[in-house]
Amino acid sequence: MQEPLGAVLARAQLDEGWAAPLARWLPQGQPLIERIEARQRAGALVYPAQPLRALEWTPLPACRVVILGQDPYHGPGQAEGLSFSVPSGQRLPPSLRNIYKELQRDLGLAPSADGHLGAWARRGVLLLNTALTVEGGQAGAHAGWGWEALTDAWIQAAARDRSPKVFMLWGNHAQAKKRWLTDSPHLVLSANHPSPLSANRPPAPFIGCGHFGQAQTWLRARGVNWHWSLD
Repeated sequence: MQEPLGAVLARAQLDEGWAAPLARWLPQGQPLIERIEARQRAGALVYPAQPLRALEWTPLPACRVVILGQDPYHGPGQAEGLSFSVPSGQRLPPSLRNIYKELQRDLGLAPSADGHLGAWARRGVLLLNTALTVEGGQAGAHAGWGWEALTDAWIQAAARDRSPKVFMLWGNHAQAKKRWLTDSPHLVLSANHPSPLSANRPPAPFIGCGHFGQAQTWLRARGVNWHWSLD
């Protein structure tokens, strides 16, 4: 039996930087919550079980990098509340394979067979999907239902925070969030989505973008002891 979405949100342990936007959103978010709970009662499999994990594992004061995804994986056992990440033991999705490929090309880090990016989340990488839930076998099932108002509020909160951050915007969907990042003191990097459909295409191929090295250099220049590691 799936836990009702409202109960999941109520017990989330968020720092004040993320909790305040959630509290402001909840009144307008009730129709979304009720709609998803109705789908749960109808037998739909709603993923992930912990849709706020990215916010729980990466508090705002610790956030140094923001990587935006679109919506969670819709296959069984894949989604875990962290964009692009899958639990240990799951087969690597194609986009994550390309992320590892670019890490190796850019910084010489050997690709991992493990697709769980929890180490990144706990180090300060906010792995945020702009829609927080999906239904089994239906990509984008909950896109446009209302999650975007909440995740946009979190992006804005991260942008207002003065601690140095790097926003990695991969693909058109993520790049649409640039409107919240104008005149911010942060580094904003854009490239194609790492999906095999676009990773090597012009005008801004993901493979070869150098974002990981640029982020590392920029953060270190601002006094942040940053390094990328898969463990």
